[in-house]
Amino acid sequence: MTGPDSGVPAPVDSPTPPHGTVRMRPARPAEPPRELPEALAVRSEHLLEALPDPTYVVDIDLSTRPAGSRVVWVSSSLAEMTGYSVAELRESAPRLVATHGRDTSALLEALAAGLPVSVVRSVPRSDGTSYRATVSFSPLGAGAGGWHRWLVTVRDATEELASAVLAEERAAAEERAQRGLSLVARVSDILADVDSTTALTEIGALLVRRIVPWAAFYADGTQLQKVTDLAGISYHRRDLRRQARLRGDIPDPVVGLFLDTRMQTVVVDPREPAEEGTLTGELLALVAQDDTAPDDGPLWLLPVLGRKAVLAVLAVRPPDRETDEQALPTGELTTVLELVARRVGMAMDNLQLYDREHRLAETLQRAMLPEQSHVEGVDVWSYYAPSSEHAQVGGDWYDVLDMGEGRVGVVVGDVVGHDVEAAAAMGQLRSVVRAYAAEFVEPGKVLGRVDRLVASMRIARPASFVYATLHPRPSGETWDVAYSRAGHLPIVQVSGGRATQLEGANGPLVGFGGRPRHTGHAVARPGDVLVFYTDGLVERRDRSMRDGVAALVAAAEKIDAPDAAGIGEELLQELADAPEDDIAVVVLRVPDPASDPTHTWSGPRERRWQMPMDPKTIARARHAVLRACEAWDVEDTAAAELVASELVANAVMHGWGRVDLRLRDTGDGLRIEVEDANPSPPVVREGRVGRVGGFGLHIISRLAEWGWRPTPAGKVVWARVRAKEPWAQRSEQQEG
Repeated sequence: MTGPDSGVPAPVDSPTPPHGTVRMRPARPAEPPRELPEALAVRSEHLLEALPDPTYVVDIDLSTRPAGSRVVWVSSSLAEMTGYSVAELRESAPRLVATHGRDTSALLEALAAGLPVSVVRSVPRSDGTSYRATVSFSPLGAGAGGWHRWLVTVRDATEELASAVLAEERAAAEERAQRGLSLVARVSDILADVDSTTALTEIGALLVRRIVPWAAFYADGTQLQKVTDLAGISYHRRDLRRQARLRGDIPDPVVGLFLDTRMQTVVVDPREPAEEGTLTGELLALVAQDDTAPDDGPLWLLPVLGRKAVLAVLAVRPPDRETDEQALPTGELTTVLELVARRVGMAMDNLQLYDREHRLAETLQRAMLPEQSHVEGVDVWSYYAPSSEHAQVGGDWYDVLDMGEGRVGVVVGDVVGHDVEAAAAMGQLRSVVRAYAAEFVEPGKVLGRVDRLVASMRIARPASFVYATLHPRPSGETWDVAYSRAGHLPIVQVSGGRATQLEGANGPLVGFGGRPRHTGHAVARPGDVLVFYTDGLVERRDRSMRDGVAALVAAAEKIDAPDAAGIGEELLQELADAPEDDIAVVVLRVPDPASDPTHTWSGPRERRWQMPMDPKTIARARHAVLRACEAWDVEDTAAAELVASELVANAVMHGWGRVDLRLRDTGDGLRIEVEDANPSPPVVREGRVGRVGGFGLHIISRLAEWGWRPTPAGKVVWARVRAKEPWAQRSEQQEG
C-alpha cells in the first residue's frame, strides 16, 4: 500500500517528464546499521547539512502492510524551501513527497531491492503553493526488524523541467518545419514533370496526406472549373473586372482573389449561401459536388500567382485542431500552403509562357510553309514535322508550285538552325525561289539568280535546297524532270519497282555559288514516284548520312501503295520513328490512267495530311478521303466524304493553327480524325430557324460514332464510319 498514510513516496498523476523517469543503479549489499558514537553522529549531521540540496533521512519498513516510516533527520534547507519547521517535517516529510502516480510499482521494487531511485514529485509549501522537485532515494543500510535507512534528496527541478519543456517544444517545431520542407520539396519534384496531366491532382493528394483533410485547384475560363494539370486554362477567360463592375456592391471573395495579385488567404464559410451568379457561388457548388470534400467547416482560398496574374485558386479545408493532434499551427500551415501555391503558380506561368512561345513559333513556321500542296494532274503529298527537342521552329521548308500548262515545281530546302533567325531566312529564301521560278523555266537559272540575290541580302545562315520542275512531254507518255541542287540531298526516283538517286546538277550551298548552276534531267513514266526530303528523314546519330539515304532507297523500293499519301505514310513509318531533326517530305506520283485501282498492296491502311486554316481545305479533305478510299477499294464513300467534310469545316470555322487530317481503315469501318489547336471541346447546338451553322455534329451523329479528346497542342475530333457488308467482307479477306 502506498499513499500519504503509508510513508512511502508514490507516483504522480500526470505523465512523468524526462527528469521523472525512474533511474536505478546497482547498490552494494546493505550492511546492518551500527550504533555510532555521539561525536560521529554529530559529525554526520554536519556533513548532511553541507549537502547542496535539501535532504532528510528516513527509515522505511517494507515488510509491513502498510509500510512504516520514521524520519531520523531533516536538513534546515528543506525547512527553508518548504516553509515548514524542522519539527513539522519530522512528522510530515514522508508524506511531503508521497503522491499517487503511474511509477508506483517501479518505485516500490527499487526500494525493496535496496537500489537508488529518483522520481519527480510536486512538493507543497506551507503557503499553499507547490513546486516540482526531483526526489532521490539513496540507501544508507539495513537495520534490524526489517527497517531500511534512506537518504532522501529533494532538489528543485522547476528550471530544469522548464528547459526540458522548451527543448520538447523546439523539437516539435523542428519536426513540423521538416514536414513542411519535405512537403515543399516533394511538390517541386512533382512540378519538375511539366508534361504530367495529373500534377495538380498529385499535389492535392500530397497535401491531404500531410497537412490538410482536403485540397483542390480551380481555374476560371468560360466558367470556373477544377483543374488537374499545370496547363491550367490559358484561353477564353472571362473578363472578371467587367463582371465585378457589373455586380456592383455584391460581395464576391473569389473574384477579389483573382483580381488581387497579392498572396493572401481568404476564408469562405459554405454554410453561408453565396449570391447567385458569383464566382464564389460557382466555387461552393463545385466543392459541394466533390465527393472527397468534407461536409462541414470553412474553406481557405489562396491565389496561385503567376508573374502578372492569378492563374488559379488553391482551396483547402483546414484541419480540426481539437481532434487532430498532429495539425500544424495556423501560422505554420498558412506559410506552407503559400509556398505550395507560389511554386505551383510559377510552374503554371512558365508552362503557359512556353506554350505561348511554342504556338507563336509554330504559327510562324506554318505561315511560311505553303498553303497548297494539291496540283491538278499529279498526285502530291507533303509533310512537315518540327523536331521535338527544339522550339518547334526551324529552317526546313517545302513548296509545291502550280506553274500552269501542266508544269509543276517542287522545292525542298533546309536552313541551318532551329530558331527564329533560321525561320526568317527560310521565309526569305522561299519568297525568292517562288519569284524566280515564275520568271525562269530552267532550274539551274533559278538557283543562279537566287545565289546572286542571297549574296546581296547577306543572309548569315547557310542553306541547301533542291528545285525541280515536271511537265509532260508532247507524246503524253512520259514526263520530263529537270532539277538543280544547292548542296542538298538527291531526289529519289522510284520507277518499275526500282529506286535510284538523281545525283546530278549539284553545287555549293545557296549564296556560295559564284559560278553558273547546272540543270539535270530525268524521265518519269506513269506510276513513277519522286521523293523530295530533308536530312531529318534519314540522319541519325547511330548511322551516317550515306547509310540513311541508302535506307530510304531500300524502303522506297518495297513500297507498293497506289497513291502519294500511302507512299509517304510508309516512308514515315519506316524511317521517321525517332527523328532527331526537322522533317520536310514531298512525295509526287505521276498519275497512271492504265493502273488497276483495285490491286492489293501490303502497306499500312493509314493516311495523314496537314492543311492550312482555309475554306479551300474542306474541298481538299474531301478529295483526300476519296483518294484513300480508292486506294483501299472502298466503294461506298458518300458517308465518309460527308463526315470528313463536316469535321474539317468545324476545324476551319472554330479552330486555329493548322488542320491535321488522319484516316485509318479499322477493318470494320473508316476512322477519321481531325486535329486543330483550339482546345475547346465541340458543342452540339440545337438547330433553329435562321441560325447559320450548328448542324454539322447532328449530321455526323447520324452517319457515324464520334467523340473528341484533348491533346498537348489542342484537340482531336474523331468519327468512325461503319462499313457496309461488302467492304467488311473484303477487309476480312485481305486481313486473312
